[in-house]
Amino acid sequence: MAGLRNRIAIVTGASSGIGEATARELSAQGAGVVVAARRQERLEALAAELSAAGQRVLAVRADASSESDNARLIERAQAFSHELGCAGRIDILIANAGRGLAGGLLSSEQSQWDNLYKLNVLGPADLMRRAGALMVEQKSGDIIALGSVSGFNISPFSGFYGSTKFAIASIAEAFRREVCSRGVRVTTIMPAVVISEFQENAGYTKENFYKTIEKFGTPLAPQDVARSIAFIVSQPPHVHINQLIIRPTGQDYP
Repeated sequence: MAGLRNRIAIVTGASSGIGEATARELSAQGAGVVVAARRQERLEALAAELSAAGQRVLAVRADASSESDNARLIERAQAFSHELGCAGRIDILIANAGRGLAGGLLSSEQSQWDNLYKLNVLGPADLMRRAGALMVEQKSGDIIALGSVSGFNISPFSGFYGSTKFAIASIAEAFRREVCSRGVRVTTIMPAVVISEFQENAGYTKENFYKTIEKFGTPLAPQDVARSIAFIVSQPPHVHINQLIIRPTGQDYP
């Protein structure tokens, strides 16, 4: 497939889960993809695999909570764009990197609150601002921020994490209103239960998570979200899907 040929995409958090699946999906559809994450070995393995299949991929180690890493990521992506004959354009940003945190205000680990906001809110907002400034000059571009249903229907079981996703969704919607008249589309995707490494890293256990979701039936896989992302960025320039909630069919709440 070549539906996204001559489009340059950045995908953060691409070493696993939704980010990795999205990088695979966009590159399979012809985009030149810059994959970013902190785990260098995983990134390089992904880039090597996709490059061997004839796809155009660049791996950049970057901490999504770091402004200096964000600046370097944009610079590397622009250089990659020039190498591919795309004049330094950045056409798609998938601001996916982030992490969860089990518990609400009383039960979550307060020592992790600052880091959670830096990674889930401040870092993505900084990267969206940097990429968005370029897209405004180009008069085109897609920015997708990964939110969560727990930031839409607030859950006390992941309340503090949900507050970060509420915040990034608010920032993304405000940004959409700021730049949509200049050809830039900003979308918030709010997935529900997607099984990946996310749960282990967030501290979810059978008692505080898995036992609850058994009744939902088959959960989402990262590829389910990736297909939706590819669909959104493939729309004609005058069509904008600016919010999307994705749930397992059996999930009633949140």
